[in-house]
Amino acid sequence: MKFDALARTVMATVVVAATLGLAACASAVASDGPVFVAAADSDGPRVAFYGDSYTRGTGATDPSLRWSTVLSGQHGWSEFNPSVSGLGFMRNRTLFGEGDLPGLIIADDPDVVIVSLGLNDNFTFDAYSDELPGQILSDFERLSLGLPNTRLIVVEPFWYKTERPASVDVIISWVRDAALAVDADYISGASYWLSAHPEWISNDNLHPNDAGHAVIAAQMDRALRALNL
Repeated sequence: MKFDALARTVMATVVVAATLGLAACASAVASDGPVFVAAADSDGPRVAFYGDSYTRGTGATDPSLRWSTVLSGQHGWSEFNPSVSGLGFMRNRTLFGEGDLPGLIIADDPDVVIVSLGLNDNFTFDAYSDELPGQILSDFERLSLGLPNTRLIVVEPFWYKTERPASVDVIISWVRDAALAVDADYISGASYWLSAHPEWISNDNLHPNDAGHAVIAAQMDRALRALNL
């Protein structure tokens, strides 16, 4: 059931202190396919997540500990998370249109869509830099037009190291501009949430561990509350 914009504020308390000291750990999610974990017995708003391995939960010891599921549980959301490891707006994208992740999300008809994609496009930036700005905008336009009553929230693409190739800020600017073009809410600063904190990164030196996912959930909660969600 869709919910009115005036009733979007959800009270939630984020508790991450107990997990911030956890050591880095290997992922318990080994395959590349989507992992769906619904918020337990939730009749709350349906929230879809469009992302890559960070949002899919790679690095967490259990899918229930990934940031999207922690956040959904705290807010009482029903989670729809078809995120795919290695995916970018262009990188590892084999479908454009029917059957791709935006198409699956549109078919689900959620109340809110949270987009957290773009990190992986840094790894193929030279190959796809010409196509990337247009594809980012195309995805956002499809979601906006296909879900006219859904709130679209775009998160600055994640990054995980203090070293930032020039492509990081270029892609961030394209994502931000595309979000503004479709009148989506935009959350800035996410590329710095994990940087300079290797203790929040798993043994693969790429993905957040349980502590890292808890940090993302806490930062995301703070940003969403600022947007009255």
